[in-house]
Amino acid sequence: MSLPAWLRPWWPLFKRIHLLLTRLLGHAFRAISPLLGARGVPRRATAHATETAAEPGVVLHPGRPEEPWVRPATEGEPAGHWLFEAIHAATVPTPRVPATTVPATFTLEIAGGRLTGDYAAATTPTKVLDHETSTYFGVFDWREHPIFLRPTLGPTEHVSGTVLSLTARGTSENYYHFLYDALGRLAVLEDTLGEGALAGVDAVVVPHRTRYQKQLLELAGVTTRLIQPERGRTVSADRLLVPSNPNWALQAPPATVAWLRDRLRPSVAADTPKRLYVTRGTTPRTRRYVEEAALWPELERRGFARIDPGQHSVQEQIDLFHGAEVVVSPHGAALTNLTFSRPGVRVLEMFASTYVHLGLWAICQAVGADYRYLVAEPAAGPNGANQGVLEDVTIPPARVLASVDALLADR
Repeated sequence: MSLPAWLRPWWPLFKRIHLLLTRLLGHAFRAISPLLGARGVPRRATAHATETAAEPGVVLHPGRPEEPWVRPATEGEPAGHWLFEAIHAATVPTPRVPATTVPATFTLEIAGGRLTGDYAAATTPTKVLDHETSTYFGVFDWREHPIFLRPTLGPTEHVSGTVLSLTARGTSENYYHFLYDALGRLAVLEDTLGEGALAGVDAVVVPHRTRYQKQLLELAGVTTRLIQPERGRTVSADRLLVPSNPNWALQAPPATVAWLRDRLRPSVAADTPKRLYVTRGTTPRTRRYVEEAALWPELERRGFARIDPGQHSVQEQIDLFHGAEVVVSPHGAALTNLTFSRPGVRVLEMFASTYVHLGLWAICQAVGADYRYLVAEPAAGPNGANQGVLEDVTIPPARVLASVDALLADR
């Protein structure tokens, strides 16, 4: 959600009030939980899955160890933007800046485990919330998790056999989060339990209502029974598998990127344009580039093709980005497809002054792209950052073209 400009100074206060309300409601709902039996919310939580593994019927299958997240400096305008500079100094993750280490991966196996909500919070039969696999946007204390905004876990559907969770916050409605937080968990499953682990799964809890979700699941080889996660509902299983989310801090870990590139391959000999301009359309408050009509004739003269990824199948999007040598676009989830681009692809990502996001930059770093950013003026500092989530991008075309020409000239 994007706040109107006059409300943005109040956003920190609104956020604190919301988190405080969650804490107060959670305290009350946890107190009555024993009276509600299995429907009651978790009584407590663990900060780390290693603690959850101490609960009865829980096994932790380890995967990759924690590793450093080293990314080189980034060029763009304005030079030295505070967020791109802060990432190199960060040691503790915050809502704005992720940590500089990629966390260890693992899969939790929970006998009688449960998944709640469209964010699939994982709990044990002893009513313990595993916070490490159930992270939510902007929530670092488990007492502020949205699972505690309701008095119960809601109606429960029991599924016999082994159930796999590929659901996390954001996967129900966002292409980026679905690719990296849902399919990224499948990579962790195979890394921890072996490449044939999916064959032993009876059902998968994963969003699958949209066309792109169905296509991505099919391309990734997920063909077993699918269960749609629902807000206010719970799925229980005889045996629940919950892989860790390797991308919870939006870091595009190299191992995840490599798995996605290996599993979701481009078509053989696809004939696609070399220079792409990715449009976000003309609807206001969608992060569209406002001056596109004036910019486009100049880009067309430079050999660009304008594409709307939402009008293409997932396979076509993979092919388009794999074949591209240059990509210019306002910030948006369609740039997730840079995952499939070849090393050396040149990228210019445009941002509104009040919303700069590192998720797609991290992908570019992982694939070896030549990445540049362009932030609208005046670029907001840390105190005004990321409050205009859906704000349109307005940058003079001449400034954009100067950046494009510099990108084209620098080989």
